[in-house]
Amino acid sequence: MTGMFTALVLLLSAILCANAQLTPPNSFPHAWPGQPKGPLNAAWQQYFEVQSPLPNLTGLALPRSFAGNIPVNRAGHPNNTLFFWGFERQGRNGSLTVPAHANNSEPWIFWLQGGPGSSGMLGLSTENGPIHVLSNGSWVLNPFSWNTLADTIWIDQPVGTGFSTSDAKGYIADEDQMGEDFIEFLKNLVSVFPSLATRPLYLTGESYAGTYIPYIVKHIFAQSKPPVNLKKIAIGDGSLGSFATIRHLPVLNTIETYPSIIGYDQDVFNYFREQHHLCGFDLNLTYPQTGGNFPTLNLTQGLRATFLEATDTRVTGSSWREAIATEYAVRARTNPIMKRADYHERRGADALQWKRDISGRPNGTIDPWYGCDIFDEMRDYAVNFTFPWSNGGFDVYDIPDATHPEPDMDAGPFLNGPAGRAALHAPTSKNWSSSFNYPFGSVYNKSIGNEHGDPSVEPVAFLTPLFANASERNISFVFYSGNDDAQVQHRGTEVVIQNFTFGGVQGFTRKPATPWFDDDGNAAGIVHQERGLTYVLFTGAGHLVPQWKPAQALVFLREFVLGSNRNGTVVNSITGEVVGGENKTLAGDFMPGGDEIFYGSAKTEGTSTVPSATIAAWESFIATATLNVTVVSSSAASSSVKASTSPASVTEVLPSSTGSANNGALSVRMQRCWDMFAMILVVAVMPVAIGRLF
Repeated sequence: MTGMFTALVLLLSAILCANAQLTPPNSFPHAWPGQPKGPLNAAWQQYFEVQSPLPNLTGLALPRSFAGNIPVNRAGHPNNTLFFWGFERQGRNGSLTVPAHANNSEPWIFWLQGGPGSSGMLGLSTENGPIHVLSNGSWVLNPFSWNTLADTIWIDQPVGTGFSTSDAKGYIADEDQMGEDFIEFLKNLVSVFPSLATRPLYLTGESYAGTYIPYIVKHIFAQSKPPVNLKKIAIGDGSLGSFATIRHLPVLNTIETYPSIIGYDQDVFNYFREQHHLCGFDLNLTYPQTGGNFPTLNLTQGLRATFLEATDTRVTGSSWREAIATEYAVRARTNPIMKRADYHERRGADALQWKRDISGRPNGTIDPWYGCDIFDEMRDYAVNFTFPWSNGGFDVYDIPDATHPEPDMDAGPFLNGPAGRAALHAPTSKNWSSSFNYPFGSVYNKSIGNEHGDPSVEPVAFLTPLFANASERNISFVFYSGNDDAQVQHRGTEVVIQNFTFGGVQGFTRKPATPWFDDDGNAAGIVHQERGLTYVLFTGAGHLVPQWKPAQALVFLREFVLGSNRNGTVVNSITGEVVGGENKTLAGDFMPGGDEIFYGSAKTEGTSTVPSATIAAWESFIATATLNVTVVSSSAASSSVKASTSPASVTEVLPSSTGSANNGALSVRMQRCWDMFAMILVVAVMPVAIGRLF
């Protein structure tokens, strides 16, 4: 066992050291025939218009659209551009190209993807765009596209993402530089489409756009003459807080929402509840929030964290325990327990051993292997012990999706083909990809800043002044979440809301409990509105809300983003008067998920259901379970929920967003190489501690 792990650590060390020397790709825009000379102005509209036939879209009636690369005007980086594809509102031909007019009140929408490093074309082609790619490679119209309600522009950003371009040294160093780039892009965009300068802009996005958008808004507010007329901001499943807040803190809530993750096992639930408490994740939410800001979260490291330094796990849904075993078994092929079939045959016995291990450990101690990384421990448990996730996949973006592999909806062949590339005026210096590992500061260095290598402070740290500035400008915010999302679960968003002040009060004054409904009268989730902030929770939607609930997402856009539906608005927090009323069954800490988990290979081949008796027993257990936790003091002076920097914990954020990720990057990364080699000694002397990996 020691020999195998020594070889494994050597392999991971080599990967880590190689990553320290990688150079980000160099790319530049392409000048297609007809490109005007001189500065950007309305004459460029004809050039950007998508006029050539689009492959695989023959016979599909689409509104006019415009696409191409627009520079960000960063000094010394002339090839840094952002790629956009904008569609006019359905039935409103010419809406993007009308001359500027102060009385033009037609709304327009920006959509930003997350990542960091994910393309907005991913959202266009699979979520809320007018055309969608299917798993067989064909394309269809999306009747629920957001451009049915307003001109909508999907964008690849920051520079270097998707079809956006950057030289090898031009990738953003931090989110402030991203915001500066975006402002310059906006200035150039409205030079081409002058009406966009005065029309109301609705800035929307999801996931890591929850980090991008607050920084963009901050930079818009800093302009003496903003290039656009910002009206409202909508952020879905957003990365608004620290990694500890949005990923690990909500784990118990995730299990309560979908107890099938742990097979409805009460002992396993009690274990995760204990870890949740020991890690300080059981924050006490009150309405309104009292006692000041929440204390800093101490994200204690376990032994496995050192192994994970060698690679990126953002887009994988498989277990690390299985991934490491499979990777090594391919090379060694000497240990039958690592082989998939044998491993799953042992699943039942291993689950019992896992429970014996946790029950035999002294109460009140954090797991030595996982530490406070209880999110991955939850995921690993499901993939190794719970059907149907034990087939190999756990989709953190949509819990009920246990297909493995998942259906591949790839826009790449369409976008990278010669016809599609030419029609969209896309660069020829690179191929489009849906997502990549973004190199902040033009280096691949995740030892700086957060888990993505982003040195910027998380937005919750400045949401209080940001909301104050927005209120002065009559600009409101919408935060929305999908109930089936585990990646950025709604509990994390609710903690963020209760941890900053808006309208003179910290957090909401009442717990969200007002139902909202789709156009067919079906319950769609929860809505709550106070003092310029709307919070919406979607039933049956994952991380990519418009993908899983397209009709409901369009109603949401119409009513709560573009519209001013008052459902869920607190009229009087003392008397409890709320427009639409409040439903006590919706006022819990979690909203139960669905009863079915679907599975299959690249398609849905079956669904897994739970016996009604099992569900009844669980509901009885969870209704009487006592959390038995100590209320965490909220008198700390911290301005945000973030991981502490004590020796036993992971540094989640830096205190400033102005530093460059370049400083000392290579030397720090090379030091990590030596740290990895040092782990060989740990493996040699602590085989028992890591034995649970298998």
